[in-house]
Amino acid sequence: MEYLDQKLESYGKSNIYPFHMPGHKRADLDFPNPYQIDITEIDGFDNLHHAEGVLKEAEERAAKVFGAKKTFYLINGSTCGLLAAISAAAKKGSSVLMARNCHKAVYHAAYLRELSVNYVYPKITKAGIQGAIAPEDVERELLEHKETVAVILTSPTYDGVVSDIQKIAQIAHAHDVPLIVDEAHGAHFGFSDGFPVSAKALGADIVIQSLHKTLPSFTQTALLHLQSERIQEAEVKKFLDIYETSSPSYIFMAGMEKCVRILTEEREELFSCYETLLTNFYKKTEQLEKIQILRKKDFEKTEAFDFDSSKIIISVKDTNMTGQELSDILLKKYGLQMEMASGFYVTAMTSVMDRKEGFDRLYQALDEIDKTLEKRPSNTQDFVARVYTKNEKKQEIAEAVDAPLVPVSLDEAAGKVAGDYIYLYPPGIPILVPGEVITEDIVENVKHCGKLGLNVQGMVDDGRINVVNFSILYYN
Repeated sequence: MEYLDQKLESYGKSNIYPFHMPGHKRADLDFPNPYQIDITEIDGFDNLHHAEGVLKEAEERAAKVFGAKKTFYLINGSTCGLLAAISAAAKKGSSVLMARNCHKAVYHAAYLRELSVNYVYPKITKAGIQGAIAPEDVERELLEHKETVAVILTSPTYDGVVSDIQKIAQIAHAHDVPLIVDEAHGAHFGFSDGFPVSAKALGADIVIQSLHKTLPSFTQTALLHLQSERIQEAEVKKFLDIYETSSPSYIFMAGMEKCVRILTEEREELFSCYETLLTNFYKKTEQLEKIQILRKKDFEKTEAFDFDSSKIIISVKDTNMTGQELSDILLKKYGLQMEMASGFYVTAMTSVMDRKEGFDRLYQALDEIDKTLEKRPSNTQDFVARVYTKNEKKQEIAEAVDAPLVPVSLDEAAGKVAGDYIYLYPPGIPILVPGEVITEDIVENVKHCGKLGLNVQGMVDDGRINVVNFSILYYN
């Protein structure tokens, strides 16, 4: 029998290097024994949902360090921050404009608030990954849908692509609409010139950041930064009280305070070292012949306004290897655990806590693997680009989710309306959203994802998919 605590302990002591979240990278940060500091809201330790003392001061310190006007601790991750931000900005039944590549938490907010959703789609880059949201596309959608009450975008993407937030914020505000930015993967932005500017400094009204993704903090810790009065603070607090646990972990909050203190006292040294490690790694990998490490120069400005080099995108397109195969080899042969495997690439997630050893091991592994690969024309990147293309919307999300559903096989699904999400995890971006019409292309794409060994979620246990049962819906 294998117990989780024992398995975690073994993994922590293993020689496997973590090119994955969380950003503390298992470093020894001189933290207290968690059992000794695990408390509830006892005298002298404040209450996160009504912070007046030590937690209020902690949030104020975080706001100062991150350059925010008002900062809220999030103990349920960026998920609860997105739910609260969208709920505070959009009344039930109202209309929002959201990027189609938003995280599933944004879709869940749309369901809970019964929102009418219109989408703006990311560019598809020549490199084959999803690109930025174009400001002109936001402008066009806002002109067409004047009922819109909020714009929600993800920047950076899971792959590190950054949109022109400043221009998009200006457009949104010209239409008297607030901009909410899911910057979960950009908590390190703004601490060094070597990384993109944070949306907090570019006009976004609410910015949500996951501390644990790229900074030394425990999994499930995040921040919500309120940057304007376009979304009322009282509404944000109201919905945080709903979506966030009533028993916030003092271990997590202490870890967040530790993270903020590290950024206050060691920022310059940490980021200087980090940038040097990244620069040296990217320079060495230029000599790889078949493996490509994506860089900002690989994107046109219209494809990626900026790019986060902390996300190491390792592409094996046009070779005889898939992303999942590369990920498996890196783990099983070289002891390197990647963050994500896609159709033709893997993502190595790095942070300020990464060590030279990790970068050296990754380069040596890629150098060896590169010599074994064969060039082979492939349309894998075209397939991946097609996965998140525009689908016809038959119903709003809440209508479809709450409708009577029936499971059908994938082969029977074409032409029917989805009653559930289908998505790859990670990153948790839906390929198919409830209320969208299932096409033959979608069916083939889902099948192909399975053949590539990717983690397809949302299917019924026996491989079927839930669709709206209109015969029962109309009969009732």
